[in-house]
Amino acid sequence: MIQDDLPAIFRDFNPLEDRMLRVIDDEGNVINKELFPELDDDSIIDAYKQMFYERTADEMAISYQRQGRMYTFTPNLGQEAIHIAAGMNIRKEDWLAPAFREMGTLLSKGVTMKEMFLFYLGNEHGGSFKNVSKTLPIAISIGTQLHHATGIGYSIKYQKKNEAVFTFIGDGGTSEGDFSEALNFAGVWQVPIIFTIQNNQYAISVPVKSQTKSVNLAVKSVAFGIPGIKVDGNDFFAMYLAYKTASEYVLSGKGPMLIEAYTYRLGAHTTSDDPSKYRKKEEEEEWALVDPLLRLERYMKKMDIWNIDKEKLRDEYKQEIDAQFVSAEKEKAYKIDDIFDYMYTDMPEDFKRQKGAYEQFLSWKENRK
Repeated sequence: MIQDDLPAIFRDFNPLEDRMLRVIDDEGNVINKELFPELDDDSIIDAYKQMFYERTADEMAISYQRQGRMYTFTPNLGQEAIHIAAGMNIRKEDWLAPAFREMGTLLSKGVTMKEMFLFYLGNEHGGSFKNVSKTLPIAISIGTQLHHATGIGYSIKYQKKNEAVFTFIGDGGTSEGDFSEALNFAGVWQVPIIFTIQNNQYAISVPVKSQTKSVNLAVKSVAFGIPGIKVDGNDFFAMYLAYKTASEYVLSGKGPMLIEAYTYRLGAHTTSDDPSKYRKKEEEEEWALVDPLLRLERYMKKMDIWNIDKEKLRDEYKQEIDAQFVSAEKEKAYKIDDIFDYMYTDMPEDFKRQKGAYEQFLSWKENRK
């Protein structure tokens, strides 16, 4: 990594100095005019609508789970600016290796809410994303997706393709060995990957201060010879600029980049979690004042480009999302073959025995009726 070869924002916002990239402040005022990304009014309005759609879908998913109609769900509340900024910079030919809290990015790539609902309903088809290319299934095991991303990145470089890989992990995931291993190999091989750490301040109940003594999480890139930057994750424009810059850099063949998106998980870790057990209501209320949707709305009103009827739009989105959920609920059960047939080209003997045992169980279960 040659410092002179870095994009300006990666030099100017050096993670060793703990500087954070921001374009607008908490009230929606532009504080770095020279850094404002090239986005016309229609694109900004579209970005807000995508963020609002994710917020609406997120709230409805929590409601379905509370009704007992869906299994455990991972809320995205408060992290929409990261997801949509990334999604607006991911091209059709680029790869996405998500963790489990990137709903908006998956939607931007073309995944449907029905497919995500199927996943949280325990249906195997919820991870296949049949109409979207180069998108890996949601990864629940912490950190495994980073190895997949690095392997894909190496394949891209080996085949001399013009593609990038976008992958995500949470602040707690940086303590996993997979994180260090993936960044190390990505740096050595100089593969086209954009790593995003969604620093939402808590790994379930464990705060960042209990994860690391590093001045920030972006600085972890330095040891691996990878450029890193800390970005205000609630500032849509800062996130968009970071992703656009990083995408251009990795596609130029100069190797990977790391972005720490500094944000806050406004909701629970999952619907099985109770945040009141480990953080104070005052803290949540303070962060709610810098909600990414609220900040973008403030900017749009100051610039006189706000033309959205939120209640009408919410009703439209709710009807569409509910229709997709009902369709997912009515989906036929997946075939037993779907569980076993896609791990190996030739199924090993232990898999054959497991499949046979499961088929016997299903037969016994059916005959009991």
